[in-house]
Amino acid sequence: MKNLQKRIFKIAMIAFALGVILVGCFWNSPEEDSTFLPLDDSEYPYAELPRLVIETENFKQIRDKETKIPAHLQIYGKDSPESEVLELKIKGHGNSSFMMTKYSLKIKFAEKQSLFGMPKNKEWILISNFRDKTHLRNFITLQLAQTLGDYAPRMAFVEVFLNRKYMGLYLLTESVKVSKDRVNIAKNDSSFLIEKTTEAEKKNNPYFTSSLNYQFRVRFPEDATIEILDNIKNQVNKFESILKNSKSNLNTVLDLENFVHYYTIQEFAKNIDGAFGRSTFIHKELGNVFKLGPIWDFDLAYGLSNKSKSSPYDWYVNRYGWYKYLFKNQQFKNAVKKFWDENHQFFLAMNDSIDVMVPQIHKAVLNDENRWPILERDDSWPHVDYHTSYESAVDSLKDWIIKREKWVSGEI
Repeated sequence: MKNLQKRIFKIAMIAFALGVILVGCFWNSPEEDSTFLPLDDSEYPYAELPRLVIETENFKQIRDKETKIPAHLQIYGKDSPESEVLELKIKGHGNSSFMMTKYSLKIKFAEKQSLFGMPKNKEWILISNFRDKTHLRNFITLQLAQTLGDYAPRMAFVEVFLNRKYMGLYLLTESVKVSKDRVNIAKNDSSFLIEKTTEAEKKNNPYFTSSLNYQFRVRFPEDATIEILDNIKNQVNKFESILKNSKSNLNTVLDLENFVHYYTIQEFAKNIDGAFGRSTFIHKELGNVFKLGPIWDFDLAYGLSNKSKSSPYDWYVNRYGWYKYLFKNQQFKNAVKKFWDENHQFFLAMNDSIDVMVPQIHKAVLNDENRWPILERDDSWPHVDYHTSYESAVDSLKDWIIKREKWVSGEI
């Protein structure tokens, strides 16, 4: 009997030791087992959202928007991985957003991946939403554009662990690029996707300055030749010459419905970047007209700009860029008024989307606030609003939307 007990005890101890070894491989030694990337969520527990665990090669730090660093990514559910370990390259992303403590990221997989039901692609963006204490401004705006029938990047909320540190709650989105499931235009030298940029941002990119002295970065074709660049510039200059004529029939040069949708979303949100500053995308293909979009970058919108532009009252975007010429054209003004009269309820319904999403991300928001305690910070850039609770931040956004919809409806 004693020998049997000894054997049972010995087997139990061996099993226990093996368990420790296995757990050790799972949590602490991915070098010994490439099946898993480690995840320590003891401080930031599962929040009912997917978790992206990312490790760069040799734990190299991400220091700029140009250097592509080899990395691996694995998607975790509550208790275990829900994907294989995937190869990718990662770098910083965004203009001002990469300069923040919690910065945005761009990832490019070695092979096309379908993430959370979205169409397969290699390239994706992780938006930090660091200055937006609700985390919802980008989400509700992209969703609004989709509701209106426009293409806007698909998205999903996730939590990110980078190099074994918790980075916070992110919005994973499709990147803006020419693709069948994204900006769907023909891939040839006569089609193009350009982005309104600034003098400071044009370095190291194919760019040109238009006849109205606006700077544009060429996003497609990639590595555009001098000839392609001149062709795009000539098309934009011709467009601007027609735009300056307030009597022009706009249907000959632009998709009127598209321009109206895009402008109205930017104006409603009082988006600083949307006032023909940065992150304004324009695309066109041979034989077709100019189109704006997709909608992008709303973390300086809905009252989060500086004090003079944060009010839910007054017009803003229509004084800038191409819009100031469009508003000298009665055809465009009539189209904007008609669109608003028929669709303003969709703008107000963003508050319904907020009510739906808050319970879904609330636990992750608590994790994020634990990592980045910013709710009560308003003393320095990028934070301009003060809230004693997440609920207060959400209520402030909803109140702004209600006031903005009422004011626009009364003034348009």
